[in-house]
Amino acid sequence: QVRLVNGPGRCAGRVEIYYQGSWGSVCDDGWDRSDAAVVCRQLGCGGALEAVGSARFGEGSAQIWLESVNCSGAEAALWDCPAGSWGQHDCGHKEDAGVVCSEFMALRLEKGTNCSGRLQVFYNGTWGSVCSNSMTPETVSLACKELGCGDRGSLETQRPYGRLSSTAWLDRVECGERNSSFWQCPSAPWHPQSCDDLRDETHITCKGAAEVRLENGGGRCAGRVEVKHQGQWGTVCDDSWDTNDAAVVCKQLGCGSAVKAHAEAYFGAGSGPIWMDDVKCHSTESALSDCRHNGWGQSNCDHGEDAGVTCSGFVRLVGGDNPCSGQVEIHDGSQWKTQVRLVNGPGRCAGRVEIYYQGSWGSVCDDGWDLSDAAVVCHQLGCGGALEAVGSARFGEGSAQIWLESVNCSGAEAALWDCPAGSWGQHDCGHKEDAGVVCSEFMALRLENGTNCSGRLQVFYNGTWGSVCSNSMTPETVSLACKELGCGDRGSLETQRPYGRLSGTAWLDRVECGERNSSFWQCPSAPWHPQSCDDLREETHITCKGSQPETPPAPMAACPSTPSCTDREKIRAMGGEKGCSGRVEVWHRGSWGTVCDDSWDMRDAEVACRQLGCGPAVSALAEAAFGEGSGPIWLEQVECRGTEPSLQDCWARPGDSGACRHKEDAAVNCSDAPRTAAPTPPADPTRGRLTGSGRVSLPVIMCIILGALVCLLLALLAGQVRSARAGRRGSERAQEPFPEAVYEEIGSSPAWQKQARFSGSGAPILVLIKSL
Repeated sequence: QVRLVNGPGRCAGRVEIYYQGSWGSVCDDGWDRSDAAVVCRQLGCGGALEAVGSARFGEGSAQIWLESVNCSGAEAALWDCPAGSWGQHDCGHKEDAGVVCSEFMALRLEKGTNCSGRLQVFYNGTWGSVCSNSMTPETVSLACKELGCGDRGSLETQRPYGRLSSTAWLDRVECGERNSSFWQCPSAPWHPQSCDDLRDETHITCKGAAEVRLENGGGRCAGRVEVKHQGQWGTVCDDSWDTNDAAVVCKQLGCGSAVKAHAEAYFGAGSGPIWMDDVKCHSTESALSDCRHNGWGQSNCDHGEDAGVTCSGFVRLVGGDNPCSGQVEIHDGSQWKTQVRLVNGPGRCAGRVEIYYQGSWGSVCDDGWDLSDAAVVCHQLGCGGALEAVGSARFGEGSAQIWLESVNCSGAEAALWDCPAGSWGQHDCGHKEDAGVVCSEFMALRLENGTNCSGRLQVFYNGTWGSVCSNSMTPETVSLACKELGCGDRGSLETQRPYGRLSGTAWLDRVECGERNSSFWQCPSAPWHPQSCDDLREETHITCKGSQPETPPAPMAACPSTPSCTDREKIRAMGGEKGCSGRVEVWHRGSWGTVCDDSWDMRDAEVACRQLGCGPAVSALAEAAFGEGSGPIWLEQVECRGTEPSLQDCWARPGDSGACRHKEDAAVNCSDAPRTAAPTPPADPTRGRLTGSGRVSLPVIMCIILGALVCLLLALLAGQVRSARAGRRGSERAQEPFPEAVYEEIGSSPAWQKQARFSGSGAPILVLIKSL
């Protein structure tokens, strides 16, 4: 597949190709009209008007699939042209290629104000007028909407902009109520001299709300704010951007209330024009374009100052006893959805089934659990079909609520909660009966018929282990396979085939990993097929070697690819030494991710160190002390008691709120000595606990000081007693009765009387004891 993105229309934009499961761009090295012509024809967009480079339509952010493309112009598809190897390049996204095709069409208002003027259309490389014959109010409204100038407008009978003696492309455009786009409306055939008289050309004034959208936030209700104006999407500057402005955006999109107003390109820098600056909303406006601002396109900002918002989203509670309880449902723009996930499995598409209900995740009992039930879960998660419905807590026991039992799906339901089942939370099951699934899109690697780190390389897909063919196998491919298997960071391809011939499935051929690939699963290959190799004697055999974790081991990358993987092996410490210090990373949904340092303290670090197989925690570190990680942030606001066996058992928020960034990655320093026994945690959360920086808390300091004072007092009191005895013996020898009288007074007088009668070193001691 090929597409054009970030352009002003379907037939202009940055060129992207879908390959190996992801979209990527094309480098502009050698990019010319012949290459652009192939893309335009492939998309049904006519001929090529322009081959553009230097990321004119914005920089991509994913893979760069091709460079040095050299088409003749006659090829049927871009990938039929001579080019470099897939994914092999020395380009950056500043060199992303784009095209403008002859069928690209756009609207503009010429010689007027921003939303008032002569209506023109761009077609076949030329701007031309739109004639006013048969012009309807619906036509004007859709033109205004296409221009990003509101949802309504009026046809001007006065022509204040002079006569245009040039092309007029369109006549008798008649939009109706059933048309949702200006380009869908019927008209006379396109012709460069469409109007009878160029004085008939159309002049309009638009009003109403301009379109707004949120980009790069992972959903329709969070992201970078973009506004459509004059037919082109552009950003909003963060100068004076606040929650009042964000509230209007959320309201306009139907995304609830504003949670946060973001600045400084929090959701990434946009491209194209910066349409609005110094926006000042009162929060009561119905659309962002109704708010005061400097004027369209009047800005002194760059894209590093793009504004963003996070909205509360379409959320509702259903099935509860009152408006503040019930099942959480989220609207994705087309339908209401409750959340489901697979946890503790070897990949995104296998694991224990959990449902989010009444504010918490809980599991499903395996009573009556079968393939029809599993099929609904797999389909719901986009994981293909169901290979296996598993029970008896094969993917570990949950620790929270059990939400459903006796689920009885037909297999055709859209969601698990659409199936017949018992009442929510009503069951007679234990977590030893937690249900799970293995879906067809679950993938894993293994080495078969050899030693632990040497053998026939096989991949698990669609329920079957199959070979990987050795055609086009690169050293990088072997290294990434070894890394995925947890067998070191390099390896070699074996030319001898000591394990016999496998007369079975061969899933993958022409796997070509390069230096820019960080995972075996990202590498380009031929399409997946159960008979991929020409000859099964071509199957891949490798021997892995290289640096492997020292004892105590950091978890192996292969662990998440095996059903026997435990929680202890789903954590690692990166950037430190010996696997016992570094940035904390956990495995979830098929990838490693970090932990946010919000509320991160010594109890959390103690659990992480125990899970790593290291000694007690020395310190709990914050603010990316061992460097910033990459990928997802899986956990926020971790709150461990200190006794849990793993971080996954602690209370925490899912790390998808956008509140944290990688500069807040949590880390630990553990002692290198392995534990011999589990530590006894302090009984009182305020007693004996270390802070995140390793300092002793105030109550502990007070106890130490008080203990020292008591010891000092006892020592002084003992000295006073010895002195008194010595004095008494001396008095007896001198036959002085006064010490004896003093001795009797000590036994009968209150402390304040003793203070008055005695002088010397003993008096302050007695007063101090009285005070204590």
